[in-house]
Amino acid sequence: MEIGVKKTVVTPKAIIHQKFGNKACYKVEEVKEDSAQNGCPGLAIPQKGPSLFRCRLELPEFTVVSDICKKKKDAEQSAADLALKMLGNNPADENPSEKDPCDALIARIKYLFTDEFLSSFHPMSGHLRAALQRKGGLYGLIPASVIAACDTKTSNLCKLLNTEVESKPFLALSLIMRAIPRLSGFVVTSKGQLSIQKQNPYPTEIIESSDIQQCSTESILVKAIQIPASLDETIQPVTLDISSSGYYLDVIAQKLGVTDASKVLLSRTIGKASSETRLYFAASESLVMELLSDHANVKDFHVKGLLNARASYFCGQEIYGDAIMASVGYTWRSKELFHEDVSLQSYYRMLISKIPNGNYKLSREAILTAELPSVFTTKANWRGSFPREILCTFCRQHQLSEPIFSPTSIPLKASCKLPRSQKKLKVTEAAELATEYTNGGSLNAGDGESVGLESSFRCEVKVFSKGQDLIIECSPKEIYKKQSDAIQSASLQVLSWLNAYFKDLGMPLEKLNCSADALDIRLTSENFLKEFALCQSLHNVQQCGNQGSKLPESKSTNMEYTLSGHDVCLPNIEGSYSGVCPSSGSLLCISYSVSLVTEGGHTKELIESKDEFEFEIGNGTVVSTLEGVVTQMSVGQCAHFNMNLPPHEFILAAVDDPARIVSLLSSEICSLEYHVTLLRVTEPSEERMEQALFSPPLSKQRVEYAVQHIKKSSATTLVDFGCGSGSLLDSLLDYPTSLEKMVGADLSQKSLSRAAKILHTKLSAKSDAGIKSAILYHGSITEFDPRLCGFDIGTCLEVIEHMEEEQACLFGDIALSYFRPKVLIVSTPNYEYNVILQRSSPTTQDEDPDEKSLSQSCKFRNHDHKFEWTREQFNHWASKLAERHHYSVEFSGVGGSGDVEPGFASQIAVFKQESHLDDDDLPTQENSSQHCKVIWEWNCNDRSVPSSTRN
Repeated sequence: MEIGVKKTVVTPKAIIHQKFGNKACYKVEEVKEDSAQNGCPGLAIPQKGPSLFRCRLELPEFTVVSDICKKKKDAEQSAADLALKMLGNNPADENPSEKDPCDALIARIKYLFTDEFLSSFHPMSGHLRAALQRKGGLYGLIPASVIAACDTKTSNLCKLLNTEVESKPFLALSLIMRAIPRLSGFVVTSKGQLSIQKQNPYPTEIIESSDIQQCSTESILVKAIQIPASLDETIQPVTLDISSSGYYLDVIAQKLGVTDASKVLLSRTIGKASSETRLYFAASESLVMELLSDHANVKDFHVKGLLNARASYFCGQEIYGDAIMASVGYTWRSKELFHEDVSLQSYYRMLISKIPNGNYKLSREAILTAELPSVFTTKANWRGSFPREILCTFCRQHQLSEPIFSPTSIPLKASCKLPRSQKKLKVTEAAELATEYTNGGSLNAGDGESVGLESSFRCEVKVFSKGQDLIIECSPKEIYKKQSDAIQSASLQVLSWLNAYFKDLGMPLEKLNCSADALDIRLTSENFLKEFALCQSLHNVQQCGNQGSKLPESKSTNMEYTLSGHDVCLPNIEGSYSGVCPSSGSLLCISYSVSLVTEGGHTKELIESKDEFEFEIGNGTVVSTLEGVVTQMSVGQCAHFNMNLPPHEFILAAVDDPARIVSLLSSEICSLEYHVTLLRVTEPSEERMEQALFSPPLSKQRVEYAVQHIKKSSATTLVDFGCGSGSLLDSLLDYPTSLEKMVGADLSQKSLSRAAKILHTKLSAKSDAGIKSAILYHGSITEFDPRLCGFDIGTCLEVIEHMEEEQACLFGDIALSYFRPKVLIVSTPNYEYNVILQRSSPTTQDEDPDEKSLSQSCKFRNHDHKFEWTREQFNHWASKLAERHHYSVEFSGVGGSGDVEPGFASQIAVFKQESHLDDDDLPTQENSSQHCKVIWEWNCNDRSVPSSTRN
């Protein structure tokens, strides 16, 4: 099936560049938006609005100013578009795909040989200038393959005429050569050659203005790689000796063993977008004759010769015979010849980058240490390229279409009945609940009341070939709170399966499909195997990957042994035990070095090292042996151990001098020696640990617990002590309650700012809400303020543990003796439950301190917690507090069960007033100071009142 390529659209800025070059001057300025337009007019904290931009384009004859845009590049395009309108130009006129492709191709070739084009900065003009330095009968001759490969417009027109040009670049030559007779009198061809030249010489003044060097004797030495067509031959480094007054393609032709550059064919560029790295190969005599034939059918070419599988794999095009990989050519940036060395290391780095795991390793610059993680946890803890980015890069490198991501929003219960089990709902169970709701059912995970809705996300990923044939479709069942997490996780799922495929390229088709099914992937086997047919020649990670690179057979030692089904390493750990050890989800920082050592340690070559390397433990983010070692270490300790060799291409991609290492690998029995120092450990966040066991998360369960108490009460006023970002206040607006006034107080202005924006948006949109007023205060809840007194209900959820214990006790006394809410709900972590959250054993008083390495004590759930109480400690504090201030107290909790050890994960005390005080007995504004500052205030009458107008 033939699918036309995407039309080439010339942007306004590109047209301006073609007409004015460097004479066009763009000046972009940032336009400050009024801070009042921040979506929350009543907020007293200054807010920075979104960045906006305006562009001033200065041309020789006039100047234009763009509209205001959200992005700098959009402002530049807007200015260029305005300039074109003033010039009377229509960008559509510059789009060659709007014309007949054959006529457009002829017009384009003619334009390339005009006088004005020679002095431009276009990459093709560099070839034209270099051709004018060729000697004898080669003077001015340009290989047709250069026009096909180096001029994007010509290439796209050839693809419009024949879609097979995408994978068979030599077919474009036939289209170009057959267009030349229609340019009689303007350009000519050289008999028997695939070359073109301008029929009439360029004027002298044009040549002089083009800075063409005629007499320079300087030469440029460019390192390149020769890739033999036969897999039995090894790749070799070569050096191109290019005269600054010569044509570099003539040098490459000599290396390929052909008489002139007209027989040199060029691939598309490979690697990064700005790269000039290409593969060069020679056209056989039979191919040259067929391409020059007037009767050739470009769709029926039969190329004779050996397909170069390695070279073809790199560029996604058919390459025949020996090839040279070189980074040399002309670019838009300069009229000078651009060149970079391509070393053996470069070759192997490009090779491993075509595997998802290799791409991730390179992004972390830790080829022998990093591994593509098995799960996506949080954006904050992720290091290296993100899964979505890696998947997009993988598709580009394998000449596939960009992956299509289709996230969907799923209405899901914000919280079902709080689970009586500490076991998390399985993903499939959550999905079934969502399905039940969307089909009109009622979501409920057990006994209890059903409560409000929130949106969760799921993402589907599809990968197509360039011809739009479906290759992979991934439809994960998992649901996520954030859309971005759903996209990243779905991408990682596809990458994980692709990694498994590259590790076992010879797996039977049935196993291939089964492994895909296990990851919710539907595979179109025929299309997939067609697109990855050449992988067998380059990668075989299961067998050390030596076939593709013709490396020596692996000789290595294995310093691991197996115990109870797990790989266990026997490291040599040095240094005193500090007591600070990693646990699952911790963010670690290590320094390390990796050396290749021979048996007996006679030879040691440093391959890779880093002074600081961060990774999250428990997600397969580093090689498994290394992760097993660091879990046995504490901060400050060092360890060294040996490992079996990985696939050789990874070693050669990491080392500066692969040639020396290849020799060492082939002559000695080798292993990798790691030296590691654990520098620091950052504990996993409280929310992450809780989410690992509970669905909904404990944070959501705590809010819903308070919501249910408020709904059942007749409360009309509420104060949330330590309201943070307003999660409780926000949730209350989703339910019909008797509340008329809501107040929040917190020390964090940043959190209060977020709370204000959320509440303002909801209150302004809900005309039927019963809330008449809402206020946010900035201040300490351990200092008295009469405006926080006498509320029907007060809440303080997971706040007191962030204070010192003395401050927590002070808050309790102030809350019940001065603030005097009728009901006060206080929650705090149950320290005894950390044994489950952290998968560790609690310390007992009888424990020998010297045996801490065998029984590590539980840590606090958050690094900011100043204390965490056991059930006994919490009950004692709350009971004594209630007794002192004439309140009753009831104990409950969320997460786990109060009847099963170790109780609830989050323990809750509900204080209820036994004797009601008259308003006259409460402190008043006259006899008490007001230390809290009003940050934001809202009421139903004037909708939003700036706090600066309030007392």
